[in-house]
Amino acid sequence: MRTISDKRRRILEFLRQFLDERGYPPTIRDIQAGLGISSTSVVDHHLRVLERDGYIRRFPDISRGTQLLYPGRRQVVSVPVMGLIAAGEPIPVPSSDSWHAEAIESVDVVEEMIGGKEGVYALKVKGSSMVDALIGDGDIVLMQHANTAENGEMVAIWLKGEEEATLKRFYPEGGRIRLQPANTQMEPIYADHDNVQIQGRVIGVIRRL
Repeated sequence: MRTISDKRRRILEFLRQFLDERGYPPTIRDIQAGLGISSTSVVDHHLRVLERDGYIRRFPDISRGTQLLYPGRRQVVSVPVMGLIAAGEPIPVPSSDSWHAEAIESVDVVEEMIGGKEGVYALKVKGSSMVDALIGDGDIVLMQHANTAENGEMVAIWLKGEEEATLKRFYPEGGRIRLQPANTQMEPIYADHDNVQIQGRVIGVIRRL
């Protein structure tokens, strides 16, 4: 690696601290605002130099696609983003297998957010039914593949008859399932047991700033 300037060292430290505090990399605008740099183009220039010199790796098609490569970093893992999930009224998707198909993109998170779990994937949230659980429109939820859930767990549900998907809390109630939004302005959805297929449990959230 080449000798690094003070400004680029500050950018690297900002990247490390942002990852430690939030669990995902900053955007170029985050770096600009956090360090008081004059423009995003200046930030981009320094990031290009840091990548050339082997300190970081960048993924240009991802807004938070910066990975630290220098010693002492927290381990970052790439999680596939498999599509949209509705936090509101259920939204139609092609089939219940669509989330297991080819990823539309990926997101980097620190390993601690995964917690050693297997079968982790991500979904982009559409809608506002889970805002009281601090999950809003445009956020990304980290999911673990599962076909069962405990009472009150937040899960991705496939409604077989409607061929629609939704993100809700799961409550079995006798002969039916209550899918409860975390929004006092919205009513729950009720479904028969045989119409509900659990696709995964929520294990983390990446919030849109």
